[in-house]
Amino acid sequence: MTVRLRALASAATGLALSALTAGVALAQTADGPEGEVDALVITGSQVELPREYPGGQVARGGRVGLFGGLDVMDTPFSTTNYTEQLARDQQARSVADVLQNDPVVRVAKGFGNFQELYVIRGFPVYSDDMTYNGVYGVLPRQYVAAEFLERVEVFHGATALLNGAAPGGSGVGGAFNLVPKRAPDEALSRATVGAETGGQLYGALDLGRRFGPDDDFSVRVNLAGRDGETSIDNQDRRLFVGAVGLDYRGDRLRFSADLGLQDHRIDAPRPSVTPTGAIPRPPEPDGNFAQPWTYTDERQLFGVARGEFDITPDLTAWAALGGRNGKERNVLSNPSSDANGVTSAYRFDNAREDSILSADAGLRWSLDTGPVRQRLVLSGSSVSLESANAYAFSNFAGFAGDLYHPVAVAPPSPTFFTGGALNNPKVTERVENRSLAVADLVSLMDDRLMIMLGARWQTIETTSYDYNTGARVSGYDSDAVTPAVGVVFKPSQSVSLYANYSEALVPGQIAPATSGGVPVINAGEVLEPFRGKQVEAGVKYDAGTFGGAASVFSITLPSAFVQNNRFGANGEQRNRGVELTLFGEPAPGVRLLGGATWLDAELTRTAGGALDGKQPIGVPEWQANANLEWDVPAVSGLTLDGRLVYTGEQKANAANTASLDSWTRLDLGARYKVAIADRPVTFRARIENVTNEAYWASTGGYPGANYLVLGAPRTLVVSASVDF
Repeated sequence: MTVRLRALASAATGLALSALTAGVALAQTADGPEGEVDALVITGSQVELPREYPGGQVARGGRVGLFGGLDVMDTPFSTTNYTEQLARDQQARSVADVLQNDPVVRVAKGFGNFQELYVIRGFPVYSDDMTYNGVYGVLPRQYVAAEFLERVEVFHGATALLNGAAPGGSGVGGAFNLVPKRAPDEALSRATVGAETGGQLYGALDLGRRFGPDDDFSVRVNLAGRDGETSIDNQDRRLFVGAVGLDYRGDRLRFSADLGLQDHRIDAPRPSVTPTGAIPRPPEPDGNFAQPWTYTDERQLFGVARGEFDITPDLTAWAALGGRNGKERNVLSNPSSDANGVTSAYRFDNAREDSILSADAGLRWSLDTGPVRQRLVLSGSSVSLESANAYAFSNFAGFAGDLYHPVAVAPPSPTFFTGGALNNPKVTERVENRSLAVADLVSLMDDRLMIMLGARWQTIETTSYDYNTGARVSGYDSDAVTPAVGVVFKPSQSVSLYANYSEALVPGQIAPATSGGVPVINAGEVLEPFRGKQVEAGVKYDAGTFGGAASVFSITLPSAFVQNNRFGANGEQRNRGVELTLFGEPAPGVRLLGGATWLDAELTRTAGGALDGKQPIGVPEWQANANLEWDVPAVSGLTLDGRLVYTGEQKANAANTASLDSWTRLDLGARYKVAIADRPVTFRARIENVTNEAYWASTGGYPGANYLVLGAPRTLVVSASVDF
């Protein structure tokens, strides 16, 4: 890894010197008041955060990959950046709870497990394909607790140039960057206790201090725990979270380092359900058809360090290094069900251990030549994953059950079909992703016109090994260059028009030996990486205290199947859509957050044309969110809020003969701030799914799968926080 990183750094330096000798002009970084457009456009810091927007629920900008922090109005893409304040006010448990506010994102589950998964513009993003402070692969795989998060930055669209290819192969429709917490300017000491329906208890401690001659150094410590039964019958959750964050903000050097530990276990976790025909009626919202001997257990230690240094007023270098060591053990039993709720299930045990090292480094130059200003960026990145796995199944004949009247059975023996040793799994997968990128952001007409262009060269290398012997089974090694171009034009200070062309990159597939019992001509051939291609245009509006954006887009992604006995990229999925987002404080004490998405997703060029024109599984045509907060004038310190989440009909099989009904969820909340013994205290209460609607929230999330996830029941969450 050290050799690779040195090679990347040397290559980036060489490219920079070539650009300089070719006559690329550089400009001195301009300073201005915090939050002004010019300051953000020129600096693009990889460490510092853009400030919050009025209302405190979103930020004025966020990380745009290798360009660092940019103001939303200066970004030729659609982005939304949620704040820690929003997560705290809504008592969010995980990143998924924060993303329930986004009209473009829907939350699903992983295939056969309890991994939180996010669908954006109709394409999945796996939780381990999110970045943490701009670094891939270091976040916990299954679940990310909200206590870690200062910001949740949502990027809509393809990001291969900006971030590189996601190591897990998702991220076609968008990307998520999670920003770790930082100590505020004022000393912070906050304790929180809470409880929720079912009897689960919660406690948290949040400490932050700045120190040094100019408060240049800081430390932020977060500890949190949850324990007890949840609002789902007989489902117990135990969670411990610990995080330490350090940062330094000097005149020329800026640095941050974060270390996190997450220990998370769920006993009798309610599983997903695979329909065998028509969709069964949803069970009661709090019902649990899990077997009592099932569980999911994970322990993740992870961290990332990032720094940037102004070599000269014109030239800044940055580097980041992150890693994760994770262990998971699961005993699962996910049923299939007929239309009447009669189920069949078997036992599946698995063990997984991950070791990941991820890094990126780069150089940024600025140039002012009168009417033209530029920022040239050169960046290299590397992600290295080693994963050890083992599994064990019980007899596939399984055991019968009922969704509506579940009965516990004795745990069957998981010895029918095994791979590896659960107590000592062997390495079964290694992944190496490496890339080099060059990009430029040009500003003209007093910053009213900005042009972004660049390209990234990416190599993707994957090797699989036998579960039992550890011998190499197959490998994949390919590379691709992904370009992008974007334009921003501001006819006024409050309006920004933008357009872009960008690409996503996912590993190509390996041709199988046979298809339908017939030998495949190119068996074993590795296809070129698949390119998701996006075209997008939109308009953004910022009135100072409230704003919004509207965009139209089209994304195409190839798919592979056998045609004329040859396996190739013969098919395609095309998602077209319109998005509307709103945010801010349109009137004093009134905050609005939400929007709507219309998606026209269809399959084209399918095998034999059998599925041409069909909708992909789990992609609704309509989805919308509306979150409203109101500071009650008659009662000082009292705030009421309500949120509606609407998701339209979702196709639940490839032939589109089965569908999930549309659903609407209502959440209501209140918080009251008061001083007790001269200490600020905040009481919060929130009811999720007020109407206790029973609904299938999602189907699928993994390509070709159509498993169903039941929506959460009515849940009351209460807490009290005191600053001391």
